[in-house]
Amino acid sequence: MGFVTKKFEIKNQKILDFLIKDLKFSTREAKRAIDRGRVSLNGKRITEKAAKGSGILKCIVFEPNGYGIKPIFETTHFAVFDKPSNVAIHPKKLANTKSLLDDVRTLWGNNANLVHRLDKETSGLIIASKNKFSESILKQMFQNKEIRKKYLALVRGHINKELTIKKPILANKDENIKVKVLIHPEGKESITIIKPIKKIGENTLIECILLTGRQHQIRVHLFSIGHPIIGDPLYGVDNEFADRYLNKLVNDQERIQKTGAKRLMLHSYKLEFEFMNNKYILKSASFEKELKNLRKI
Repeated sequence: MGFVTKKFEIKNQKILDFLIKDLKFSTREAKRAIDRGRVSLNGKRITEKAAKGSGILKCIVFEPNGYGIKPIFETTHFAVFDKPSNVAIHPKKLANTKSLLDDVRTLWGNNANLVHRLDKETSGLIIASKNKFSESILKQMFQNKEIRKKYLALVRGHINKELTIKKPILANKDENIKVKVLIHPEGKESITIIKPIKKIGENTLIECILLTGRQHQIRVHLFSIGHPIIGDPLYGVDNEFADRYLNKLVNDQERIQKTGAKRLMLHSYKLEFEFMNNKYILKSASFEKELKNLRKI
């Protein structure tokens, strides 16, 4: 369900206290809701955390109502999902849309969260914390690169040997170019290791290991060496097609003809890390089914 606006009648109450005591926000969540302009009283946005008053209070809140996706593995503190392609992990801005976060909070409440990101079209393993304690630890582990992620990708052409791509990535600010990032000398250091697994027709299945974590890093790096990912509607296509895709004007059949698949053939298939003195190695095999289905197209 995502974000919805709810109305409440209050009488001479402090707004922050109402959010915490009546709506069960944490203190941090209540302050953030005010800071982000999600709270108003009698049609006027609340900007001061000490504000109080009477009347109709409107507050934008998150109400989970997910897809029914279940974790493939869980402990007391965290769970791991095998996310399908075309499932967003967070609701888009304040739109009333479903996301994986809906399923996470349906299962474990508002203190549960997703601790890292996957693009909507990228499938595969993603970790959810069940409480604030594990969220803090796991997010710090990602920042410290203590959680090792490996991806599978099906790319155009044949790659015959292991490659290390070292090309700086810069956020794109040219609205005429329909991609989010670019290879640019002024960009941030970005390193991707590519290992070929097997040839599939005119394409190659590869393993990708990220040594840095830039947005769309695998996609733009592979495109830059002439091996775009099968199904990529942004990197490896012309601007006219990318623009039509972004405006939801491309159907599945046209996308298959242009890019080779109706989804981005990129999958997070392996996670390795230690948490509270336990070592975890988690793998996903769901991408193999996608590859078999692709061969039937």
